[in-house]
Amino acid sequence: MTLSSLHPNIRLRIAVGFVQRLLSVMLMPLLVIHLAKLYGPAVAGVLTVCVAAAGIASNFLGGHFADVYGRRPVMVAGELGATLTFGLLALANSPWWTSGVATFALFLLNTCCSQLATPAADAMMVDVSTPENRPLVYTINYWSINLAFTAGALIGGFLYDGHFLQLLTGAAALCLLTTAVMWRWISETAPNSGKAAATGPAAMLRGYLAVARDRVFLRQLVAAALIAAVEMQIGYYIAVRLAREFPEQTLLAVGDWTVDVDGVAILGVLRAVNAALVVALILVAKTLLARVSERVRLYGGIAVFTVGYMVWAVSDVGWILIAAAVLLTFGEIASVPVRQALLADLIDAEARTKYMAAYALNARIGLLVAALCVTLGAFVPSLAMGLLYGTAGLAAILLYRSLLGERAAREAEKVPVPAA
Repeated sequence: MTLSSLHPNIRLRIAVGFVQRLLSVMLMPLLVIHLAKLYGPAVAGVLTVCVAAAGIASNFLGGHFADVYGRRPVMVAGELGATLTFGLLALANSPWWTSGVATFALFLLNTCCSQLATPAADAMMVDVSTPENRPLVYTINYWSINLAFTAGALIGGFLYDGHFLQLLTGAAALCLLTTAVMWRWISETAPNSGKAAATGPAAMLRGYLAVARDRVFLRQLVAAALIAAVEMQIGYYIAVRLAREFPEQTLLAVGDWTVDVDGVAILGVLRAVNAALVVALILVAKTLLARVSERVRLYGGIAVFTVGYMVWAVSDVGWILIAAAVLLTFGEIASVPVRQALLADLIDAEARTKYMAAYALNARIGLLVAALCVTLGAFVPSLAMGLLYGTAGLAAILLYRSLLGERAAREAEKVPVPAA
């Protein structure tokens, strides 16, 4: 089973998704920095919260629209909106016109357009994949995400000063290209249920209430949120702890040449090691793990991932932290495709985009928990934080254990997933 054997929509979706994530990683932090320069950090923080809230609302709206009108129209509309807003953002930050108000409004609209199309794009990946090839699909997609993250961070970081207008203009051009690709080549994949989908706000509310009553899905959401809460500690409690407690030390010495790091520098090293290993190893790992059972990949991957973060929470030795980065990356690579395939197998096909929109909340919940852990970490020792990560990882494993049992029972009994 290879990339060329997958449905054309999957190949196009991975390529388009790479461009979208590249632009997001490259430009979203720069727009926040730009707003901070215009209005100050405090106001920029409030504006960013407004953008995030609008993105969540658009995500839920897009989930409903994609179930009612189909995947393709929502994806094309979202990408066309992103094209127009990037173009206007370039104009609002050009020598001919500069407007902070327009920059914020267009930033918000751009986020809404992008999030509107996200559930449809995620559901399309499930529509045209099978239980047999989904691990491969999600492995390649995960590799693409991390490659986009690495490239976008480097490009944005180096070209922000003096090239902001060019970055925005280039983003508009790339979005126009991806819009044309989706319009021309991506086909509709929404399942035909044989009945017209209900429209209107009341129908949307009923659909999401049905999703909220799906206890199997709620277990998946909680398990994913627990893992996300641990994963995001690198940008919150662990970052604060390393900046405050990590003693400056020499990582490498060759003659008179040394590599000295402090807490901020080692944080960058850990992030770079994680991203680089994912990009370099995830496609190879698919072959190496082919003979390992799905259950072992899932449980072992989450366990190894969690142990790595527990080490990050307590250690002040540079090479131990780097070894933990390698360890948790292997756990991440092993477990993520299995988790995503399990989600695809257990959700209702006729309300797939609503489930995908709701599932995206796991990242928001993880961010909230990670932010709270910064406050908690001010009152408890680092060992307690490490044990907290371990508890979250164990709880996630137990939840996924029950979900694997649920999927096995459905497959054995050939019971269809109840419609939402």
